[in-house]
Amino acid sequence: MSVNALFKPFQLGALQLPNRVVMAPMTRSFSPGGVPTAKVVEYYRRRAAAGVGLIVTEGTTVGHKAANGYPHVPRFYGVDALAGWKKVVDAVHAEGGKIVPQLWHVGNVRRLGTEPDANVPGYGPVGKVKDGKELVHGMTHEDVADVIAAFAQAAADAKAIGMDGVEIHGAHGYLIDQFFWEGTNQRDDEYGGSLAKRSRFAIELIRAVRAATAPDFPIIFRFSQWKQQDYSARLVQTSEALGEFLAPLADAGVDIFHCSTRRFWEPEFDGSDLNLAGWTRQLTGKPTITVGSVGLDGEFLQFMVDTDRVAQPASLENLLKRLAADEFDLVAVGRALLVDPDWAAKVRDGREQDILPFSREALTSLV
Repeated sequence: MSVNALFKPFQLGALQLPNRVVMAPMTRSFSPGGVPTAKVVEYYRRRAAAGVGLIVTEGTTVGHKAANGYPHVPRFYGVDALAGWKKVVDAVHAEGGKIVPQLWHVGNVRRLGTEPDANVPGYGPVGKVKDGKELVHGMTHEDVADVIAAFAQAAADAKAIGMDGVEIHGAHGYLIDQFFWEGTNQRDDEYGGSLAKRSRFAIELIRAVRAATAPDFPIIFRFSQWKQQDYSARLVQTSEALGEFLAPLADAGVDIFHCSTRRFWEPEFDGSDLNLAGWTRQLTGKPTITVGSVGLDGEFLQFMVDTDRVAQPASLENLLKRLAADEFDLVAVGRALLVDPDWAAKVRDGREQDILPFSREALTSLV
């Protein structure tokens, strides 16, 4: 099995990658107070040193009071946090790697009691009140503008500290995706209604990120059909509808689409073997990242149900065939890289027998 397709260089404007291996964003929760520690610096450095072409960081919250939803998640605002990320950038660059932060707002997933301010509820397209207590704050036009400004500022800060681009988290039922999805967006203004109108928030946000950075600063946009609230959810049912959804996002400034699926090999629509990244590339002409259980024989959700399950390394033959056929451009690797920082080097050097299996225990530490 030739792995040449995975280790061909990739270039998009000023972004030059030595290969097609991308470290997928994975929440690790090892940043107390939202500040990346020395262990976080070393965690990313190891992957760059072992040949990962592009690192997408774990989700980092933008500077809005309701952006965070989980303990010990890193933030991307404030002098101390940005100084921590600068150390990460310098360490990755010293190893010849490239890195972008994933910019994140969790939206209505946030619960009262969550850091940094326990009194702040979740924010979402529409509000929710129970027993007289506001559990989710329905976003006003001023709130929309504030969140967009927070993403733009985070992108500007990313550029200032030397990041090689940014990824905007528009997937998995978090804030941007909550605007996309009719299951969470019942607004009756210009940000609700048809999918085109529900996309307006994301379009304005992408434009603001572009305006705050530079014409050639890479913007990656991650999206998904599935939601953490409903794994069977779908924004669109046909390739035609997918094209209509993606075109305005591309026009707003997206350079690369990160197409999140749970299993990369599954066809997105009937009548074609193309996965979501394949369809997105064909419809937009933009480079795409595929993702979903790459290199392992079990998907992530199985490990949330069966805590004793171990995922063994899986064949890359199907993935490599699709990559060589230009179905997609880049490959995001998640759990296989989380447990084994040397995964890329082992694949490159033909040492597949040395690749480590994944179990839930890997989530408890940074290696």
